Amino acid sequence: MSLAATMRIHEPYPGIFAYYDGRIAGKRLHSAEPNWLDDGAYSLGVASFAIVSGAQALVYDTHISFDHAAAIRAHLKSLGVTSIQVVMSHWHTDHVAGNAGFLDCPILSNRLTKDTLIEKRKVLAAKNPPINPVVMPTETFEGETVLHVGDIEVQLLQFDIHSADGTVLFLPSLGLLFAGDTLEDSVTYISEPEHVARHIVELDRLATLPIRRILPNHGAEEVIAAGGYPPSLIASNRDYLIRLTARINDPSLDSESLESFIAPEIANGSALYFAPYEEVHRQNIVVLRGAPADE
Repeated sequence: MSLAATMRIHEPYPGIFAYYDGRIAGKRLHSAEPNWLDDGAYSLGVASFAIVSGAQALVYDTHISFDHAAAIRAHLKSLGVTSIQVVMSHWHTDHVAGNAGFLDCPILSNRLTKDTLIEKRKVLAAKNPPINPVVMPTETFEGETVLHVGDIEVQLLQFDIHSADGTVLFLPSLGLLFAGDTLEDSVTYISEPEHVARHIVELDRLATLPIRRILPNHGAEEVIAAGGYPPSLIASNRDYLIRLTARINDPSLDSESLESFIAPEIANGSALYFAPYEEVHRQNIVVLRGAPADE
């Protein structure tokens, strides 16, 4: 059976598609043992996206397996798409695992993503499950650039949030942000704890964009399907980091649930509680306590 058998396709806006998988209680794709595919992506819910105009498409992240990439391509082909370009949000496993399904397409990333992929090639190949081959971007940019899908303007903007090499997409015509992992619901996953202070500053910079709706790669399926999150998701992620940093040496943090910790965000609707994020919160505490001071 294809690993993509449970993938669901949504169209939150005309010509904009979300390829969502995971958040199925009791279901695992790879194995019962801990692994990045089940525990870092599928259990939390993961989406990739496509922007389609006529026969052209832009795919934002290639999903969690070659099977998922093939399913995305099959769907785009059914729509009459004959030209595909790929944009990578960052170098992490669940965003690059499907790159081999787009070998015949231009793949664009910021320069830091490509440099990091080169550096981490052996690390990714040794993952469980392995990502091999690690397919590199064919083109790079630095800072920001603009693409067009038909007559749709797509701005590519680099942000140091979650990962130093983050690339988000912004569609000015809709005020729509494709956030990659720079934003997440229930809470952000801290992958570079030594840079959290920088991430907070960068979240404030992200908030200056004229955003009306946000499509993150990890979030609630029903919210993504209905058009995405309001801009308050940015403040929710930022305030979580600020609060966690301020309380990181508080012994009571170890016994407090995530549900309690983000009670203000749950109350104002800027975050939705999803129980599997309790483990993400626990990991965030551990890595932040072990992190060196930010430079």
